[in-house]
Amino acid sequence: MQRRDALRLLVTGAVLPTLTPEAFAFFRAAHPAAGYALKTLNSHQNATVVAMTDLIVPSTDTPGAKTALVNEFIDLILTEWATEEERANFLGGLAGVDKQSNDLFGKGFIDASPAQQTALLRSMDDAAMAEHARAPRAPEMVRERDTQLQGNFWVVFKGITLHGYYTSEIGFTQELKLQIIPGAQHGCTPVGSGLGGA
Repeated sequence: MQRRDALRLLVTGAVLPTLTPEAFAFFRAAHPAAGYALKTLNSHQNATVVAMTDLIVPSTDTPGAKTALVNEFIDLILTEWATEEERANFLGGLAGVDKQSNDLFGKGFIDASPAQQTALLRSMDDAAMAEHARAPRAPEMVRERDTQLQGNFWVVFKGITLHGYYTSEIGFTQELKLQIIPGAQHGCTPVGSGLGGA
């Protein structure tokens, strides 16, 4: 599997429902190793990404996106997989979140209250859904190879967040309760004496 092909699957949402062991291994390899140092996101951008991903996949009875270090996954995608144009599009969208927050609340996204942050993300989601509903229902066209991180920023961000989370060790094993290699198959086990003990 080539990185650009994998990125196409990642952004279009085609991976999660059909995650094969090979695809899972590929995306697990895309997660940064422990001690990863950010290469594309600056500290403010990273704080914004962490806050946004945490609202998309919060901690509940299982750890959320923040604990799964989805922000590092996103930074790695931007650094090693994205083209210059895709990276600029993504970072521009991230700056747009701060601009909207400033326009609405008089402060940047990370300084807004959790309720304000949630309201802003919900409005972005509503706008993306309305845009999708207005789009003509022509047959699905294959997107150009080098535009996978372009388009509606919120749709791209949400897709990468979900894939980063569910292909992380935490998302895969604790949230989905899956194993990459299933346990032993015990096909030949002794059978009891049956009903009534006979």
